[in-house]
Amino acid sequence: MTNVTKTFLPPQEEYQAILKGAWDAGWITNRGVLVKELEASLKVRLGVDQILATTNGTLPMQIAIKALGLSGEIITTPFSYVATTSCIVWEGCSPVFVDIHPEFLTIDETKIEAAITPKTSAILATHVFGNPCAVEAIEAIAQKHNLKVIYDAAHCFGVTYKGQSVFNYGDVSSCSFHATKLFHTGEGGALFTKSEALYERLFFYHNFGCEGPEKFQGLGINAKMSELQAAMGLAVLPYMDQILKSRQEICSIYDQAFANSTVAVLKIRENTEWNCCYYPIILASETQLLGVISKLNEAEIYPRRYFYPSLEDLPYVNSNKCPITRDIASRVICLPLYDSLALSKVQEITEIIKKEL
Repeated sequence: MTNVTKTFLPPQEEYQAILKGAWDAGWITNRGVLVKELEASLKVRLGVDQILATTNGTLPMQIAIKALGLSGEIITTPFSYVATTSCIVWEGCSPVFVDIHPEFLTIDETKIEAAITPKTSAILATHVFGNPCAVEAIEAIAQKHNLKVIYDAAHCFGVTYKGQSVFNYGDVSSCSFHATKLFHTGEGGALFTKSEALYERLFFYHNFGCEGPEKFQGLGINAKMSELQAAMGLAVLPYMDQILKSRQEICSIYDQAFANSTVAVLKIRENTEWNCCYYPIILASETQLLGVISKLNEAEIYPRRYFYPSLEDLPYVNSNKCPITRDIASRVICLPLYDSLALSKVQEITEIIKKEL
C-alpha cells in the first residue's frame, strides 16, 4: 500500500541515545536541554534569529493573534488546512476570505485591499505547499493600512525566498513539525519573529505567562514542546539533506511525466528555493479527478484531496465568494511523496494517471 506520505523515522537507537540525556536528568518538559539544543540547531539550519519551539503547529497562530492584540476581522485564505481559519475564530476574530492565485495557489495579493474594512486588524496568509505568498506586496499593503501580518508557514521548513528563510517575513510566522511534515518532532511546531520585544511576549504567552516559578507576568497558555518531541527533532535533523535529495528526485519524475500533459502542477514563485514538501496536481475536472483517484486506489495507491473542501464551507464562518478556490479545491490532489518511495512506484503512479487523462 502506498499512502500520500510516510513518516521518516530515524534509527531507534539514535533517538534513544539523544533521549537518554533527558532520562538521566529526569527533565522531560518545561524547556529542558533538548528543546534549547533543538532551537539552537534550527536557528543555524534555517537562518533565523529567533525561534520558539511549541507542542504543535496550531497554537503558534493562536498565540500570535493574542500577542499582537488582534480583534475584529482578519483577512485570510480559504485554500489552507482548517487550522488556519479555526484559530482565527477560536481567538474571537472573524475570518474574511480572499480568493487565491490560480497557479501559485496562495492568496491573491491583488484582491486583498478590496477586502479591508475599518474592522480589519491583520492578514493571516498561508504559504501553500511550501510556495511563498507575494510577501513584498503583502508587506506593502499591511504598512499602508497599519495591519499586522501572520504567515501560516506550516509547509515551509527550509524554504527560502530571495536568499533568506520565508520565516523571516511577516510579524510572526509559524511552522508545523507534525509527523507528516518534511521535518518533524512527532507532533510539534514553532514560532518565528524578527522582533525581540514580540518574541518576549510570545514566550510568556506560550508558558502560562510565567516569569519565574512564583511570578506571573499575565495571561498565558501551555504550548511548550517536551523533551521527547525535541529528541525526535534532533534525531531527524541530520537526515534532512538526504530526505530533501530523495524528494527532489521524485518531484523531478513527476515534473517530467506531466510536462506535456493536461495536468497542471504548482507554479513555484520566482526566487524561491522550494522544499518539495508536497506534489499537488490539478486535473481538468472533478470527474477526471475522481476517476484518477479510483484507478490509483485499485492499485492500492492513495493520494489525498488536499486542500478540500474550500474553507468557505466551514459551518462556523460566513462564506465569501471565492470561485477560484472553489474550482481548484474540486480538482486538486496531492500525490504520494516521501523519502523512501521507490522511483519505480513513482513511475507507476504517473502511468496510471496519464491513462486517465
